[in-house]
Amino acid sequence: MSRESRPRRCGLDGIWVSNRLWLMLAMLLAGAAIATAQTESIPNAPGQGQPAQGQFAGSVAAEPVPGVLRLSLQDAVDRGLKQNLGVLLSSADIRSSRGQRWEQLSSLLPHVTAGPSINDSKINLAELGFGSVPGLKIPPSVGPFSFFDARANVSQTLFDWKAISNVRASNQSLKSTEYTYKDARDLVVQAVGFTYLQAVADEARVETAVAQVESAKAVYSQASDQVKAGTSPEIDGLRAKVEMQTRQQQLIQARNDLAIQKLTVARVIGLAPGQEFELTDKSLYQPFEAPTVNEALQRAYASRSDYQAAMADVRAAEFSRRAAVAGYFPSLGFNADYGTGGSHPSTSTEVFDVKGTLSIPIFQGGSVHGDVLQADARLVQSRERLANLRGQIDSDVRTALFNLESSAEQVEVARSNIDLAEATLTQSRDRFSAGVTDTVEVVQSQESVASAHEQYISSLYNYNYAKISLARALGTAEEGVKEYFKGK
Repeated sequence: MSRESRPRRCGLDGIWVSNRLWLMLAMLLAGAAIATAQTESIPNAPGQGQPAQGQFAGSVAAEPVPGVLRLSLQDAVDRGLKQNLGVLLSSADIRSSRGQRWEQLSSLLPHVTAGPSINDSKINLAELGFGSVPGLKIPPSVGPFSFFDARANVSQTLFDWKAISNVRASNQSLKSTEYTYKDARDLVVQAVGFTYLQAVADEARVETAVAQVESAKAVYSQASDQVKAGTSPEIDGLRAKVEMQTRQQQLIQARNDLAIQKLTVARVIGLAPGQEFELTDKSLYQPFEAPTVNEALQRAYASRSDYQAAMADVRAAEFSRRAAVAGYFPSLGFNADYGTGGSHPSTSTEVFDVKGTLSIPIFQGGSVHGDVLQADARLVQSRERLANLRGQIDSDVRTALFNLESSAEQVEVARSNIDLAEATLTQSRDRFSAGVTDTVEVVQSQESVASAHEQYISSLYNYNYAKISLARALGTAEEGVKEYFKGK
Protein backbone atom coordinates (compact mmCIF):
# COMPACT_ATOMS: atom_id res chain seq x y z
CA MET A 1 0.00 0.00 0.00
CA SER A 2 1.43 3.39 -0.98
CA ARG A 3 1.95 6.18 1.52
CA GLU A 4 -0.76 8.34 -0.03
CA SER A 5 -3.47 5.66 0.29
CA ARG A 6 -2.56 4.59 3.87
CA PRO A 7 -5.21 5.74 6.43
CA ARG A 8 -3.84 8.42 8.71
CA ARG A 9 -4.06 8.15 12.52
CA CYS A 10 -5.27 11.53 13.69
CA GLY A 11 -5.47 10.76 17.37
CA LEU A 12 -9.20 10.10 17.28
CA ASP A 13 -10.05 6.41 17.54
CA GLY A 14 -13.42 6.87 15.86
CA ILE A 15 -11.86 8.14 12.68
CA TRP A 16 -9.31 5.32 12.64
CA VAL A 17 -11.96 2.59 13.13
CA SER A 18 -14.21 4.16 10.50
CA ASN A 19 -11.40 4.24 7.95
CA ARG A 20 -10.53 0.60 8.66
CA LEU A 21 -14.15 -0.48 8.10
CA TRP A 22 -14.33 1.34 4.79
CA LEU A 23 -11.01 -0.18 3.72
CA MET A 24 -12.15 -3.73 4.57
CA LEU A 25 -15.40 -3.22 2.68
CA ALA A 26 -13.55 -1.96 -0.39
CA MET A 27 -11.22 -4.96 -0.31
CA LEU A 28 -14.15 -7.40 -0.13
CA LEU A 29 -15.91 -5.74 -3.08
CA ALA A 30 -12.72 -5.74 -5.13
CA GLY A 31 -12.11 -9.41 -4.35
CA ALA A 32 -15.62 -10.34 -5.44
CA ALA A 33 -15.20 -8.44 -8.70
CA ILE A 34 -11.87 -10.15 -9.43
CA ALA A 35 -13.33 -13.59 -8.69
CA THR A 36 -16.23 -12.94 -11.06
CA ALA A 37 -13.90 -11.79 -13.80
CA GLN A 38 -11.69 -14.86 -13.38
CA THR A 39 -14.71 -17.17 -13.59
CA GLU A 40 -15.93 -15.54 -16.79
CA SER A 41 -12.51 -15.73 -18.43
CA ILE A 42 -11.98 -19.48 -17.92
CA PRO A 43 -11.82 -21.03 -21.42
CA ASN A 44 -13.78 -24.08 -22.39
CA ALA A 45 -12.24 -27.43 -21.67
CA PRO A 46 -10.40 -29.05 -24.56
CA GLY A 47 -12.78 -30.75 -26.92
CA GLN A 48 -15.75 -28.49 -26.17
CA GLY A 49 -17.25 -26.19 -28.72
CA GLN A 50 -16.74 -28.61 -31.58
CA PRO A 51 -19.42 -28.52 -34.19
CA ALA A 52 -22.24 -31.12 -33.84
CA GLN A 53 -23.04 -33.58 -36.65
CA GLY A 54 -26.45 -32.01 -37.20
CA GLN A 55 -24.86 -28.74 -38.21
CA PHE A 56 -23.50 -30.32 -41.39
CA ALA A 57 -27.05 -30.96 -42.62
CA GLY A 58 -27.71 -27.20 -42.81
CA SER A 59 -26.26 -24.30 -44.73
CA VAL A 60 -26.45 -20.58 -45.43
CA ALA A 61 -28.23 -20.17 -48.76
CA ALA A 62 -26.37 -18.52 -51.63
CA GLU A 63 -27.82 -16.22 -54.25
CA PRO A 64 -30.12 -17.91 -56.81
CA VAL A 65 -28.78 -18.74 -60.26
CA PRO A 66 -31.02 -18.08 -63.29
CA GLY A 67 -32.21 -21.17 -65.12
CA VAL A 68 -31.31 -24.76 -64.34
CA LEU A 69 -27.98 -25.21 -62.58
CA ARG A 70 -25.83 -28.08 -63.82
CA LEU A 71 -24.21 -29.61 -60.77
CA SER A 72 -21.36 -32.11 -60.78
CA LEU A 73 -20.08 -33.87 -57.68
CA GLN A 74 -17.05 -31.58 -57.52
CA ASP A 75 -19.28 -28.51 -57.96
CA ALA A 76 -21.46 -29.71 -55.10
CA VAL A 77 -18.41 -30.23 -52.89
CA ASP A 78 -17.05 -26.77 -53.70
CA ARG A 79 -20.38 -25.15 -52.87
CA GLY A 80 -20.67 -27.14 -49.66
CA LEU A 81 -17.23 -26.01 -48.51
CA LYS A 82 -18.37 -22.40 -48.92
CA GLN A 83 -21.96 -22.50 -47.69
CA ASN A 84 -22.34 -25.46 -45.30
CA LEU A 85 -23.27 -24.41 -41.77
CA GLY A 86 -20.81 -26.76 -40.07
CA VAL A 87 -17.76 -25.34 -41.84
CA LEU A 88 -18.96 -21.75 -41.36
CA LEU A 89 -19.40 -22.23 -37.61
CA SER A 90 -16.01 -23.93 -37.39
CA SER A 91 -14.43 -20.98 -39.16
CA ALA A 92 -16.00 -18.65 -36.59
CA ASP A 93 -14.52 -20.84 -33.82
CA ILE A 94 -11.05 -20.04 -35.17
CA ARG A 95 -11.67 -16.30 -34.78
CA SER A 96 -12.94 -16.91 -31.25
CA SER A 97 -9.82 -18.92 -30.37
CA ARG A 98 -7.62 -16.16 -31.73
CA GLY A 99 -9.44 -13.69 -29.51
CA GLN A 100 -8.88 -15.91 -26.46
CA ARG A 101 -5.21 -16.19 -27.37
CA TRP A 102 -4.88 -12.40 -27.49
CA GLU A 103 -6.56 -12.16 -24.09
CA GLN A 104 -3.96 -14.51 -22.60
CA LEU A 105 -1.10 -12.78 -24.42
CA SER A 106 -2.26 -9.43 -23.10
CA SER A 107 -1.05 -10.35 -19.61
CA LEU A 108 2.55 -10.51 -20.92
CA LEU A 109 2.46 -7.38 -23.07
CA PRO A 110 2.99 -3.85 -21.75
CA HIS A 111 -0.07 -1.78 -20.87
CA VAL A 112 0.14 1.97 -21.45
CA THR A 113 -2.44 4.41 -20.16
CA ALA A 114 -2.68 8.17 -19.83
CA GLY A 115 -4.76 9.98 -17.23
CA PRO A 116 -4.52 13.77 -17.12
CA SER A 117 -6.55 15.30 -14.31
CA ILE A 118 -7.21 18.71 -12.77
CA ASN A 119 -8.83 19.22 -9.40
CA ASP A 120 -10.25 22.24 -7.55
CA SER A 121 -11.35 21.46 -3.99
CA LYS A 122 -12.53 22.95 -0.71
CA ILE A 123 -12.74 20.56 2.27
CA ASN A 124 -15.06 20.81 5.30
CA LEU A 125 -12.93 19.66 8.24
CA ALA A 126 -15.91 19.02 10.51
CA GLU A 127 -17.21 16.56 7.95
CA LEU A 128 -13.99 14.62 8.30
CA GLY A 129 -14.26 14.52 12.11
CA PHE A 130 -12.05 17.51 12.97
CA GLY A 131 -14.23 19.35 15.51
CA SER A 132 -13.30 21.89 18.13
CA VAL A 133 -10.20 21.02 20.18
CA PRO A 134 -9.44 22.88 23.41
CA GLY A 135 -6.45 25.17 22.96
CA LEU A 136 -6.49 24.87 19.17
CA LYS A 137 -8.17 27.10 16.68
CA ILE A 138 -9.26 24.92 13.78
CA PRO A 139 -10.85 26.62 10.80
CA PRO A 140 -14.16 25.11 9.65
CA SER A 141 -12.81 24.45 6.15
CA VAL A 142 -9.65 24.30 4.11
CA GLY A 143 -9.35 25.71 0.64
CA PRO A 144 -10.13 26.31 -2.00
CA PHE A 145 -7.03 24.75 -3.52
CA SER A 146 -6.27 23.10 -6.83
CA PHE A 147 -3.76 20.72 -8.36
CA PHE A 148 -2.99 19.38 -11.85
CA ASP A 149 -1.46 16.04 -12.86
CA ALA A 150 -0.89 14.57 -16.35
CA ARG A 151 1.05 11.29 -16.66
CA ALA A 152 1.55 8.32 -18.94
CA ASN A 153 1.62 5.01 -17.08
CA VAL A 154 3.37 1.85 -18.25
CA SER A 155 2.91 -1.53 -16.57
CA GLN A 156 4.74 -4.66 -17.66
CA THR A 157 4.92 -8.21 -16.38
CA LEU A 158 8.59 -9.12 -16.24
CA PHE A 159 8.11 -12.74 -15.20
CA ASP A 160 4.94 -14.72 -14.54
CA TRP A 161 5.20 -18.45 -15.24
CA LYS A 162 1.45 -18.87 -14.94
CA ALA A 163 0.77 -16.28 -17.64
CA ILE A 164 3.48 -17.76 -19.86
CA SER A 165 1.97 -21.24 -19.57
CA ASN A 166 -1.52 -19.89 -20.25
CA VAL A 167 -0.28 -18.25 -23.45
CA ARG A 168 1.29 -21.53 -24.58
CA ALA A 169 -1.93 -23.37 -23.78
CA SER A 170 -3.93 -20.85 -25.82
CA ASN A 171 -1.52 -21.34 -28.75
CA GLN A 172 -2.23 -25.07 -28.70
CA SER A 173 -5.97 -24.46 -28.37
CA LEU A 174 -5.79 -22.26 -31.47
CA LYS A 175 -3.99 -25.04 -33.35
CA SER A 176 -6.64 -27.49 -32.21
CA THR A 177 -9.38 -25.21 -33.51
CA GLU A 178 -7.61 -24.84 -36.86
CA TYR A 179 -7.29 -28.62 -37.17
CA THR A 180 -10.96 -28.95 -36.21
CA TYR A 181 -11.81 -26.58 -39.06
CA LYS A 182 -9.91 -28.81 -41.50
CA ASP A 183 -11.73 -31.82 -40.11
CA ALA A 184 -15.03 -29.99 -40.58
CA ARG A 185 -14.19 -29.58 -44.27
CA ASP A 186 -13.67 -33.34 -44.52
CA LEU A 187 -17.03 -33.92 -42.86
CA VAL A 188 -18.66 -31.53 -45.33
CA VAL A 189 -17.17 -33.48 -48.24
CA GLN A 190 -18.51 -36.69 -46.74
CA ALA A 191 -21.95 -35.19 -46.16
CA VAL A 192 -22.12 -33.73 -49.68
CA GLY A 193 -20.90 -36.98 -51.22
CA PHE A 194 -23.50 -38.98 -49.28
CA THR A 195 -26.43 -36.79 -50.34
CA TYR A 196 -25.24 -36.35 -53.94
CA LEU A 197 -24.64 -40.06 -54.54
CA GLN A 198 -27.97 -40.88 -52.90
CA ALA A 199 -29.67 -38.47 -55.30
CA VAL A 200 -27.88 -40.08 -58.24
CA ALA A 201 -29.06 -43.50 -57.03
CA ASP A 202 -32.62 -42.18 -56.78
CA GLU A 203 -32.36 -40.88 -60.36
CA ALA A 204 -31.27 -44.34 -61.48
CA ARG A 205 -34.24 -45.85 -59.63
CA VAL A 206 -36.58 -43.47 -61.47
CA GLU A 207 -35.09 -44.46 -64.83
CA THR A 208 -35.37 -48.13 -63.95
CA ALA A 209 -38.95 -47.68 -62.77
CA VAL A 210 -39.87 -45.96 -66.06
CA ALA A 211 -38.42 -48.89 -68.02
CA GLN A 212 -40.27 -51.37 -65.84
CA VAL A 213 -43.55 -49.51 -66.35
CA GLU A 214 -43.07 -49.61 -70.12
CA SER A 215 -42.27 -53.33 -69.96
CA ALA A 216 -45.33 -53.99 -67.80
CA LYS A 217 -47.52 -52.01 -70.21
CA ALA A 218 -46.27 -54.12 -73.12
CA VAL A 219 -47.02 -57.35 -71.26
CA TYR A 220 -50.48 -56.07 -70.29
CA SER A 221 -51.23 -55.08 -73.86
CA GLN A 222 -50.11 -58.49 -75.06
CA ALA A 223 -52.19 -60.28 -72.42
CA SER A 224 -55.26 -58.17 -73.23
CA ASP A 225 -54.99 -59.06 -76.90
CA GLN A 226 -54.77 -62.76 -76.11
CA VAL A 227 -57.70 -62.55 -73.69
CA LYS A 228 -59.79 -60.87 -76.39
CA ALA A 229 -58.71 -63.52 -78.88
CA GLY A 230 -59.73 -66.24 -76.43
CA THR A 231 -56.26 -67.81 -76.33
CA SER A 232 -55.63 -66.85 -72.68
CA PRO A 233 -57.88 -66.80 -69.61
CA GLU A 234 -59.07 -63.47 -68.22
CA ILE A 235 -56.95 -63.94 -65.08
CA ASP A 236 -53.82 -63.49 -67.20
CA GLY A 237 -55.01 -60.02 -68.18
CA LEU A 238 -55.90 -59.13 -64.60
CA ARG A 239 -52.54 -60.37 -63.35
CA ALA A 240 -50.68 -58.29 -65.97
CA LYS A 241 -52.74 -55.20 -65.11
CA VAL A 242 -51.94 -55.54 -61.38
CA GLU A 243 -48.26 -55.84 -62.24
CA MET A 244 -48.44 -52.72 -64.44
CA GLN A 245 -50.17 -50.64 -61.76
CA THR A 246 -47.71 -51.86 -59.13
CA ARG A 247 -44.83 -50.62 -61.29
CA GLN A 248 -46.62 -47.30 -61.76
CA GLN A 249 -46.93 -46.91 -58.00
CA GLN A 250 -43.22 -47.62 -57.63
CA LEU A 251 -42.47 -44.99 -60.24
CA ILE A 252 -44.54 -42.39 -58.37
CA GLN A 253 -42.71 -43.21 -55.13
CA ALA A 254 -39.30 -43.15 -56.84
CA ARG A 255 -39.97 -39.68 -58.28
CA ASN A 256 -41.09 -38.43 -54.89
CA ASP A 257 -37.97 -39.84 -53.21
CA LEU A 258 -35.78 -38.14 -55.82
CA ALA A 259 -37.47 -34.78 -55.33
CA ILE A 260 -37.01 -34.97 -51.55
CA GLN A 261 -33.39 -36.09 -51.89
CA LYS A 262 -32.64 -33.15 -54.20
CA LEU A 263 -34.01 -30.85 -51.50
CA THR A 264 -31.54 -32.46 -49.08
CA VAL A 265 -28.69 -31.87 -51.52
CA ALA A 266 -29.70 -28.22 -51.86
CA ARG A 267 -29.76 -27.76 -48.06
CA VAL A 268 -26.34 -29.33 -47.53
CA ILE A 269 -24.55 -27.29 -50.22
CA GLY A 270 -26.44 -24.03 -49.66
CA LEU A 271 -28.43 -23.58 -52.86
CA ALA A 272 -31.05 -20.86 -52.88
CA PRO A 273 -34.57 -22.04 -51.97
CA GLY A 274 -36.39 -23.15 -55.09
CA GLN A 275 -33.20 -23.32 -57.16
CA GLU A 276 -33.60 -25.79 -60.03
CA PHE A 277 -30.61 -28.01 -60.75
CA GLU A 278 -29.69 -31.25 -62.42
CA LEU A 279 -27.03 -33.77 -61.46
CA THR A 280 -24.44 -34.23 -64.19
CA ASP A 281 -22.36 -37.03 -62.63
CA LYS A 282 -23.73 -40.55 -62.73
CA SER A 283 -22.72 -43.51 -60.59
CA LEU A 284 -20.50 -45.24 -63.11
CA TYR A 285 -18.34 -48.11 -61.92
CA GLN A 286 -14.66 -47.19 -61.83
CA PRO A 287 -12.24 -49.79 -60.48
CA PHE A 288 -10.10 -48.57 -57.61
CA GLU A 289 -6.95 -50.04 -56.14
CA ALA A 290 -7.20 -49.61 -52.39
CA PRO A 291 -4.11 -49.30 -50.17
CA THR A 292 -3.16 -51.98 -47.69
CA VAL A 293 -4.35 -51.72 -44.09
CA ASN A 294 -0.93 -50.71 -42.75
CA GLU A 295 -0.43 -48.08 -45.44
CA ALA A 296 -3.90 -46.68 -44.83
CA LEU A 297 -3.42 -46.53 -41.05
CA GLN A 298 -0.07 -44.75 -41.33
CA ARG A 299 -1.58 -42.25 -43.72
CA ALA A 300 -4.62 -41.73 -41.50
CA TYR A 301 -2.61 -41.04 -38.33
CA ALA A 302 -0.50 -38.51 -40.24
CA SER A 303 -3.38 -36.81 -42.08
CA ARG A 304 -6.52 -36.98 -39.95
CA SER A 305 -7.21 -33.45 -38.77
CA ASP A 306 -9.35 -34.58 -35.85
CA TYR A 307 -6.40 -36.68 -34.60
CA GLN A 308 -4.06 -33.68 -34.90
CA ALA A 309 -6.63 -31.56 -33.05
CA ALA A 310 -6.84 -34.13 -30.26
CA MET A 311 -3.04 -34.12 -29.86
CA ALA A 312 -3.08 -30.32 -29.72
CA ASP A 313 -5.77 -30.56 -27.02
CA VAL A 314 -3.46 -32.80 -24.98
CA ARG A 315 -0.61 -30.30 -25.29
CA ALA A 316 -2.96 -27.46 -24.33
CA ALA A 317 -4.08 -29.40 -21.26
CA GLU A 318 -0.44 -30.01 -20.29
CA PHE A 319 0.33 -26.29 -20.46
CA SER A 320 -2.86 -25.52 -18.55
CA ARG A 321 -1.68 -27.80 -15.75
CA ARG A 322 1.68 -26.04 -15.70
CA ALA A 323 -0.16 -22.75 -15.44
CA ALA A 324 -2.19 -24.08 -12.52
CA VAL A 325 0.94 -25.27 -10.67
CA ALA A 326 2.58 -21.90 -11.38
CA GLY A 327 0.05 -20.35 -9.03
CA TYR A 328 2.49 -21.31 -6.25
CA PHE A 329 5.36 -19.39 -7.90
CA PRO A 330 6.26 -15.70 -7.39
CA SER A 331 5.88 -13.15 -10.16
CA LEU A 332 7.76 -9.97 -10.99
CA GLY A 333 6.16 -6.82 -12.36
CA PHE A 334 7.20 -3.32 -13.35
CA ASN A 335 5.25 -0.08 -13.23
CA ALA A 336 6.33 3.45 -14.15
CA ASP A 337 4.68 6.76 -14.90
CA TYR A 338 5.98 10.04 -16.21
CA GLY A 339 4.37 13.43 -16.72
CA THR A 340 3.85 16.88 -15.22
CA GLY A 341 2.11 18.02 -12.06
CA GLY A 342 1.48 21.10 -9.99
CA SER A 343 -1.17 23.44 -8.73
CA HIS A 344 -1.91 24.64 -12.28
CA PRO A 345 -0.89 23.48 -15.77
CA SER A 346 1.09 26.69 -16.24
CA THR A 347 3.16 26.04 -13.12
CA SER A 348 3.50 22.25 -13.39
CA THR A 349 6.86 20.52 -13.22
CA GLU A 350 8.26 17.14 -14.22
CA VAL A 351 7.05 14.20 -12.09
CA PHE A 352 7.66 10.46 -12.39
CA ASP A 353 7.44 7.25 -10.44
CA VAL A 354 9.19 3.92 -11.05
CA LYS A 355 8.33 0.75 -9.16
CA GLY A 356 9.20 -2.93 -9.36
CA THR A 357 7.04 -5.46 -7.51
CA LEU A 358 7.85 -9.02 -6.49
CA SER A 359 4.61 -10.82 -5.64
CA ILE A 360 5.10 -13.92 -3.47
CA PRO A 361 2.00 -16.11 -2.88
CA ILE A 362 1.87 -17.36 0.70
CA PHE A 363 -1.66 -18.56 1.31
CA GLN A 364 -4.47 -18.33 -1.26
CA GLY A 365 -7.21 -20.30 0.41
CA GLY A 366 -6.62 -23.51 -1.56
CA SER A 367 -7.53 -21.93 -4.91
CA VAL A 368 -4.28 -23.05 -6.54
CA HIS A 369 -4.79 -26.61 -5.30
CA GLY A 370 -8.29 -26.55 -6.81
CA ASP A 371 -6.91 -25.27 -10.13
CA VAL A 372 -4.34 -28.07 -10.20
CA LEU A 373 -6.98 -30.73 -9.55
CA GLN A 374 -9.18 -29.41 -12.36
CA ALA A 375 -6.21 -29.17 -14.74
CA ASP A 376 -5.24 -32.76 -13.89
CA ALA A 377 -8.76 -33.94 -14.68
CA ARG A 378 -8.80 -32.10 -18.03
CA LEU A 379 -5.41 -33.55 -18.93
CA VAL A 380 -6.56 -37.10 -18.17
CA GLN A 381 -9.74 -36.56 -20.20
CA SER A 382 -7.85 -35.18 -23.21
CA ARG A 383 -5.44 -38.14 -23.18
CA GLU A 384 -8.34 -40.59 -22.96
CA ARG A 385 -10.08 -38.84 -25.88
CA LEU A 386 -6.89 -39.12 -27.91
CA ALA A 387 -6.55 -42.84 -27.16
CA ASN A 388 -10.21 -43.42 -28.04
CA LEU A 389 -9.85 -41.50 -31.29
CA ARG A 390 -6.81 -43.52 -32.27
CA GLY A 391 -8.84 -46.68 -31.89
CA GLN A 392 -11.74 -45.11 -33.80
CA ILE A 393 -9.46 -44.23 -36.69
CA ASP A 394 -8.27 -47.82 -36.85
CA SER A 395 -11.89 -48.99 -36.94
CA ASP A 396 -12.86 -46.37 -39.57
CA VAL A 397 -10.03 -47.35 -41.91
CA ARG A 398 -10.65 -51.09 -41.63
CA THR A 399 -14.41 -50.66 -42.05
CA ALA A 400 -13.95 -48.49 -45.14
CA LEU A 401 -11.61 -51.03 -46.71
CA PHE A 402 -13.99 -53.91 -45.93
CA ASN A 403 -16.94 -52.01 -47.41
CA LEU A 404 -14.94 -51.08 -50.49
CA GLU A 405 -13.92 -54.66 -51.20
CA SER A 406 -17.36 -56.09 -50.47
CA SER A 407 -19.29 -53.52 -52.50
CA ALA A 408 -16.96 -53.95 -55.49
CA GLU A 409 -17.73 -57.68 -55.54
CA GLN A 410 -21.45 -56.95 -55.13
CA VAL A 411 -21.37 -54.64 -58.16
CA GLU A 412 -19.94 -57.41 -60.35
CA VAL A 413 -22.50 -59.95 -59.14
CA ALA A 414 -25.41 -57.50 -59.49
CA ARG A 415 -24.36 -56.59 -63.01
CA SER A 416 -24.35 -60.27 -63.99
CA ASN A 417 -27.75 -60.76 -62.35
CA ILE A 418 -29.26 -57.97 -64.50
CA ASP A 419 -28.16 -59.74 -67.69
CA LEU A 420 -29.54 -63.05 -66.46
CA ALA A 421 -32.84 -61.56 -65.27
CA GLU A 422 -33.42 -59.66 -68.51
CA ALA A 423 -32.66 -62.78 -70.56
CA THR A 424 -35.13 -64.72 -68.42
CA LEU A 425 -37.80 -62.04 -68.95
CA THR A 426 -37.29 -62.14 -72.71
CA GLN A 427 -37.72 -65.92 -72.78
CA SER A 428 -40.79 -65.72 -70.53
CA ARG A 429 -42.46 -63.20 -72.81
CA ASP A 430 -41.66 -65.34 -75.84
CA ARG A 431 -43.13 -68.41 -74.10
CA PHE A 432 -46.22 -66.43 -73.16
CA SER A 433 -46.63 -65.23 -76.75
CA ALA A 434 -46.37 -68.82 -77.94
CA GLY A 435 -49.01 -69.87 -75.42
CA VAL A 436 -46.63 -72.21 -73.61
CA THR A 437 -47.01 -70.43 -70.24
CA ASP A 438 -49.19 -67.88 -68.51
CA THR A 439 -48.49 -64.43 -67.07
CA VAL A 440 -47.36 -65.85 -63.71
CA GLU A 441 -43.98 -66.67 -65.17
CA VAL A 442 -43.77 -63.29 -66.90
CA VAL A 443 -44.66 -61.38 -63.73
CA GLN A 444 -42.09 -63.33 -61.76
CA SER A 445 -39.47 -62.53 -64.39
CA GLN A 446 -40.39 -58.85 -64.24
CA GLU A 447 -39.96 -58.88 -60.46
CA SER A 448 -36.58 -60.56 -60.87
CA VAL A 449 -35.50 -57.82 -63.28
CA ALA A 450 -36.67 -55.10 -60.88
CA SER A 451 -34.88 -56.76 -57.99
CA ALA A 452 -31.65 -57.13 -60.01
CA HIS A 453 -31.67 -53.46 -61.00
CA GLU A 454 -32.31 -52.38 -57.39
CA GLN A 455 -29.44 -54.54 -56.16
CA TYR A 456 -27.15 -53.09 -58.79
CA ILE A 457 -28.10 -49.50 -57.95
CA SER A 458 -27.64 -50.12 -54.22
CA SER A 459 -24.32 -51.91 -54.63
CA LEU A 460 -23.00 -49.22 -56.98
CA TYR A 461 -24.04 -46.50 -54.54
CA ASN A 462 -22.39 -48.42 -51.67
CA TYR A 463 -19.21 -48.79 -53.70
CA ASN A 464 -18.93 -45.12 -54.59
CA TYR A 465 -19.79 -44.02 -51.07
CA ALA A 466 -17.20 -46.46 -49.72
CA LYS A 467 -14.62 -44.50 -51.71
CA ILE A 468 -15.65 -41.27 -50.00
CA SER A 469 -15.72 -43.00 -46.62
CA LEU A 470 -12.17 -44.25 -47.20
CA ALA A 471 -11.02 -40.75 -48.14
CA ARG A 472 -12.62 -39.44 -44.96
CA ALA A 473 -11.04 -42.21 -42.87
CA LEU A 474 -7.64 -41.30 -44.32
CA GLY A 475 -8.19 -37.60 -43.61
CA THR A 476 -7.97 -36.60 -47.28
CA ALA A 477 -11.59 -36.21 -48.29
CA GLU A 478 -11.11 -33.11 -50.45
CA GLU A 479 -8.26 -34.67 -52.40
CA GLY A 480 -9.95 -38.07 -52.42
CA VAL A 481 -13.01 -36.88 -54.35
CA LYS A 482 -10.75 -35.61 -57.12
CA GLU A 483 -8.59 -38.73 -57.06
CA TYR A 484 -11.24 -41.42 -56.74
CA PHE A 485 -13.82 -39.94 -59.15
CA LYS A 486 -11.68 -38.98 -62.11
CA GLY A 487 -13.42 -38.22 -65.36
CA LYS A 488 -16.87 -37.98 -63.79
